[in-house]
Amino acid sequence: MTGRRAAPPQARPDPLGGSLAVPGERGANTFLPFTRPTIDEETIADVAEVLRSGWITTGPRCQALEAALSERYGGRPVRLVASATAGLEMALRLAGVGPGDEVITTPLSWVATANVILQVGAKPVFVDVDPATRNIDLAKVETAVTDKTRALIPVDLAGLPVDRERLHAIAGRHRLRVIEDAAQSMGARWAGREIGVGGDLVCFSFHANKNMTTAEGGCVVMNDADEARRFERLRLQGVQRFPDGEMDVEALGGKANLTDVAAAIGLGQLRRLDAFNARRAELARRYFERIDRNLGLGLPPADFEHGNWHMFQVVLPERIRRPAFIDAMKQQGIGVGVHYPAMHLFTLYRGMGFREGNFPNAEAIGRSIATLPLFPAMQDADVDRVCDAVAKILKPA
Repeated sequence: MTGRRAAPPQARPDPLGGSLAVPGERGANTFLPFTRPTIDEETIADVAEVLRSGWITTGPRCQALEAALSERYGGRPVRLVASATAGLEMALRLAGVGPGDEVITTPLSWVATANVILQVGAKPVFVDVDPATRNIDLAKVETAVTDKTRALIPVDLAGLPVDRERLHAIAGRHRLRVIEDAAQSMGARWAGREIGVGGDLVCFSFHANKNMTTAEGGCVVMNDADEARRFERLRLQGVQRFPDGEMDVEALGGKANLTDVAAAIGLGQLRRLDAFNARRAELARRYFERIDRNLGLGLPPADFEHGNWHMFQVVLPERIRRPAFIDAMKQQGIGVGVHYPAMHLFTLYRGMGFREGNFPNAEAIGRSIATLPLFPAMQDADVDRVCDAVAKILKPA
């Protein structure tokens, strides 16, 4: 078949300046996803340069991204990984957590948070969440500490940080390591400092739906050069290389290195992270202004001092089931995410003895939480469209 080849679509304007790689116009009839990465043409060109270079696995772009992240975090060593999940698991191994140990965490998170505890042979110990912040309830943590407890894994749900001062005070009293699941909190702050500048082992995610992305990937911020060297070995099969070409393996490692292709995306994203987060905050403010407070929705804390507005999450009123709400929003051309069901009710964890009623706050939130669209390329009119759709669906007949 012959015919004229269609002209390539033109990049559309970027609300933050420049142009975006995602073409097309958005209108009232166009589907609005709950999230979408913003990739600019400069970043795409850099990825192409990496591909042309012939060095596409771990190399100079990864070194550059690690250096840039280290500078952002006050000179602390940073090492990239293929996923934040791998970073959490290796951080646990770095902290010496293993079989027979217990690790305290929250049941309201992506299931990887607890799965990595199982991967190292330890036991996850859940503590219910605070119904206001939706993060682990620090007032209940110490009652869960036993002589087998070795570490805490707090989670910053939707990019709202757990109180780091209280957290580390608890860890200090009980001599526990803290592996921060900061997967969602890139650019969030506590006590005037960005998450990652202080703390113990801090794990960030660069998944496609995060505030900055490398498509897949993440990083771990560590305390000193010795931890960084040990982490490097865990990241690549435990191998230690010597100048004469010989090598040795002293510890069991995995395969979790990031590629230069991914790091090239990350370098472009990191340059724009602060602008991305500022735009997210603007959109969140508009949600608070426009959403109908009479609909019975549970809104997130309006914390613009600490949070990075990774997600805008609401808890639905009991009169509507979440599947029905998601379907109705889809009919309006709007995507809704679910982050997250209470993980202790999954079959795997029920098999360990967990049941309904163990953690009532997490269960109530997990049944009805819904993530509304929020990403930097959204227009103010997109927020208005979402709020109008929510009102249409939830208003009593």
